[in-house]
Amino acid sequence: MRKHVFVLCCLVLSVGCARKAIIKPAALEPAVIKSDVKDGSEPSVRSAEWAAVPELKTIYFDYDKALLKPAARDRLVENSGYLKAHPELVVIIEGHCDERGTNEYNMGLGQQRAALVREYYGLLGIPLSQIATISYGEEKPANPGYTKDAWAKNRRAETKVKSK
Repeated sequence: MRKHVFVLCCLVLSVGCARKAIIKPAALEPAVIKSDVKDGSEPSVRSAEWAAVPELKTIYFDYDKALLKPAARDRLVENSGYLKAHPELVVIIEGHCDERGTNEYNMGLGQQRAALVREYYGLLGIPLSQIATISYGEEKPANPGYTKDAWAKNRRAETKVKSK
């Protein structure tokens, strides 16, 4: 009887101490962008001289998505008109997310959003060699609140510029 109790206790302890499965969020696939850039170069993103211009509208995204809605496409057409009128500018697209999700996931999603906007600008005739991308994930919220409205304002891509 003691043997059975001992074996049963060991079995319970070994099951209770078993390793727990690590559940990872679904990995984001890197965005594939066809580019007219021959050497793969983009403008430097390390400069603090990037400026927001009121004429360049912010693009907003649905939760956990990197898809352009019709209203966003219309804004990008308007933005491209400004960029075409100012060829002396180089552009950076900043991808942002709300705070939900892991840091790594949000950095990837922010990059997908920025790359999508960059690609769309390319389709609208802006040279891709003038456009850089960067993801801030959830690190730079436009609205630090914890509401659905605040999160909606944080899921965005911002177009900023500087002189060449």
